[in-house]
This record gives sequence, C-alpha cells and structure tokens, in this order.
Amino acid sequence: MSTNILHVIAVGSTNPIKIAAVKAATVLCWPEATYFSAESSSGVSEQPWGDMETRRGAVNRARDALRDAREATLGVGLEGGLSESEFGVMACAWCAVVDRTGRIGIGGSVNFLLPEVVARRVREGWELGPAMDALSGIPDSKKKMGAVGILTNGLLDRQAAYEHIVKLALAPFLSSYYVG
Repeated sequence: MSTNILHVIAVGSTNPIKIAAVKAATVLCWPEATYFSAESSSGVSEQPWGDMETRRGAVNRARDALRDAREATLGVGLEGGLSESEFGVMACAWCAVVDRTGRIGIGGSVNFLLPEVVARRVREGWELGPAMDALSGIPDSKKKMGAVGILTNGLLDRQAAYEHIVKLALAPFLSSYYVG
C-alpha cells in the first residue's frame, strides 16, 4: 500500500454515513490523510435507475468534489441507485475515486432485492430513502443504517456496504498492476 503518500481526500457528500465509510476505508491505506466534504452534484436523476446512471453519478460527484477542494489529491463519490431485475427492484451503489492525473477507480456494491411495497413506491417516483422511511418508521434512514441495514435487520448496514465499495474503487491507487 502507498502509505507514504499524504492525501487530502475530498468526499462529494455531506451524508455522515458516506463520509464515515470513506474515512474507515481510506485510513487503512493512508492513516495521515485529511478530509474535506461538501455536497457535490451527481448530474443524474435524484433517484438513479440502472448501474450506468448510478456509476455516472458517482464519477460526477468524485470529480465535482476534487474540483471544489483545490488542496485535495483524491475525490470520492458515492451514489446509490435502483435497477429492475427479473426478481423485482434491486438496490445498488457505486463508488468512484479520481485523482488530478485523471486516474479513476470504480467499485460496485452487493445488490439486494427490495420488498414489493418499496418497489411499488420507487416505480411511482419515490426515492429509496423516503420509501424506506415510510416502511420502517425510521426518519432519514439513509443517514443511519440505510435500506440494507433495515432489510437485513442490522446484519449489514449502509456504512459497511459503502466501505466495501470504496475499498474496491481504491484498487488502481494501491496496485501496481494498473500501471502500464
């Protein structure tokens, strides 16, 4: 790992779960890193549909964060989305990490099936967060355990799921196999 690099990491979100996930994943690589967070534009729908739109939102957030934080060496964007499958509506999430040279890393989430009552609401235009809030009675659940935490009864929460995809997106910044 490149532990000798002093990074300033710009997180394209003010959501405490996303910020905590980025910190938890990156501190393993760069213990001395410092962080900047700000709301960034995804440039996609409020509720992205499909992996392509969701990935594009993550990349846009990472680039926006890096552009806004002039001292940053890395920008990180996280975007949650939905996709229709043969089993119903599934949640997904993507992470993008970018640096000032244009290098990019992408990591994707474990997908999971939503209950039909939530699937109906998101098909009607609801965002996943408010649909889960209505189902669970937990206000602002996306800033807490998220849909994954509610639906797995705490077995996996949103922060842990995001930590996983941040680590995957860091691969091009940690492995010499990407140079060439």
